[in-house]
Amino acid sequence: MLIIFGLVFISIFIDKRFESQSLESEKKFRSVIESANDAIILADSMGTIISWNRGAQLIFGFQEKEVLGDKLQVIIPERYREAHQKGMERYISTGNPHVIGKTIELQGLRKDGSEFPIELSIAAWVEEGNTYFSSIIRDITERKKAQEKINQMVYLDPLTGLPNRHLLNDRLTQALDQANENKQIIGIMFIDLDRFKYINDTLGHAMGDRLLIEVAKRIQAIVGKGDTVSRQGGDEFIVLLPNTTSDEITKKAHKIVDLFSKSVVISEHEMFVTPSIGISLYPSDGSDSENLIKNADTAMYRVKEQGKNSFQFYTPDMNEMVSKKMKLEIGLRKGLERGEFHVFYQPQVDIISGNVIGLEALIRWQHPEWGVISPAEFIPLAEETGLIIPIGEWVLYEACRQSKTWQNEGYPPLRMAVNISSRQFQQSNLLEVISKTLKETGLDPQYLELELTESIIQDSKYAISTMQQLKTMGIHLSIDDFGTGYSSLSYLKLFPIDTLKIDRSFTSNIFVDSKDAALVHTIINMAHNLDLKVIAEGVESQEQLHFLEQRQCNQAQGYLFSRPISTDEMSVFLKEHYSRIVNA
Repeated sequence: MLIIFGLVFISIFIDKRFESQSLESEKKFRSVIESANDAIILADSMGTIISWNRGAQLIFGFQEKEVLGDKLQVIIPERYREAHQKGMERYISTGNPHVIGKTIELQGLRKDGSEFPIELSIAAWVEEGNTYFSSIIRDITERKKAQEKINQMVYLDPLTGLPNRHLLNDRLTQALDQANENKQIIGIMFIDLDRFKYINDTLGHAMGDRLLIEVAKRIQAIVGKGDTVSRQGGDEFIVLLPNTTSDEITKKAHKIVDLFSKSVVISEHEMFVTPSIGISLYPSDGSDSENLIKNADTAMYRVKEQGKNSFQFYTPDMNEMVSKKMKLEIGLRKGLERGEFHVFYQPQVDIISGNVIGLEALIRWQHPEWGVISPAEFIPLAEETGLIIPIGEWVLYEACRQSKTWQNEGYPPLRMAVNISSRQFQQSNLLEVISKTLKETGLDPQYLELELTESIIQDSKYAISTMQQLKTMGIHLSIDDFGTGYSSLSYLKLFPIDTLKIDRSFTSNIFVDSKDAALVHTIINMAHNLDLKVIAEGVESQEQLHFLEQRQCNQAQGYLFSRPISTDEMSVFLKEHYSRIVNA
């Protein structure tokens, strides 16, 4: 269409000069040109404007009388004027078309001095020894805006406005080309937020989104102008650090970790979120985008396994760990289906009377090829993958079912303690699952105790509400491994719990470290002042038991009484400790 208008205008010009067309035809052609929305401008070899249509007036803001006889420079931004003039001169002197006959995009200049994007087509011809230029110009501002929106959808994360994985890959590819040519180092940081899912699930996705926006700002504040911070999705971010050094990357990683030590406050909610950062380097850790990102991801998971809130550089031996972890995850998924998991039980004893007053249900995994796998090895993976949900529900059901079975066999009712992970506690159907389990197994709620970790109570409002509903059902609640995690004592008095469990790490050291002994004594006194019972884990000697008895600890659990044993072994244990068996 642009070229057609150009030819039409050229025809009119020729008609006017040779007067070979009727005045009526000229008026018709002029009407067509004047009605065009595009600017149609005619200039001579000196760049002097000799014709200016209504479209040009609308686009550039100049009336025809203002520009006739003026130079084309008036609508060209200053930085392009020299190149434009040389292009016209080159065509006139050499006939080299350069941009003649082509459609190009560049910037135009309005009367008010503002620049805007235009699409330009130029035609040229010689008449009576003079060269003339016809320009068809279209304002493409709206098109550019539409393209920008499309680019944002394609290349930018809609939540944070950061580059997404597509734009990151483009920039990483360019950085690799440059690094290869100039022998430079590239750094990749793979950042995953610790505990983000917990915050997202408990405070809601809207709050989680606002947290991600704040996290994006914090990371951007640390990195340099030439670096790229991208969001990969969820709570994962990748930072591209071109032309850098390992020392520079280390400094930035330290800054990111330190920055996250400060809380984030959103709508009166104070939240703590920490980063796990894995780092890979080009060329030592990979020569392409895929391997660099994969290896940084591997290093990040290593940080997760070793306590989170830190960073590590990738090392080749990590791949072996990842391979083992993948096999373990596959084994976990199949283990529940194949009946490879078993529930073992460890007695809990009243310190004063010596009577068994409860049992703790503990999961064990007997793999057909790998043998016995420690809970310390597979429970964290189950938490990470979400498999803890079905596994935890199975343990809860089996423990309640077995407890009711022992009662039916005539053993005195014992309270069954079952661990509830933070992932399970966050499930919206937790109360429904527990209620259904109690109903199906027939176990009275008063004989079920749920052991919760300190990490669960970090979101106090959600925790208190859920705990209160569990208490209303008649279930006992305890805080497991007390003293090893984070908890606020001011919140502790608000929780409807019955028991504190002192972690085995303190119990085992009471005769080794005076501080541990003092801490155990303090926990016991504090619990009693809050009208809570105390049970000490990891009791292995009479000396430890005597220490706890002197300090009025209520209950004890450990190898001194029994290691965790199978269902059949526990049946024998109970028979030995209780003489009255109804069904005997």
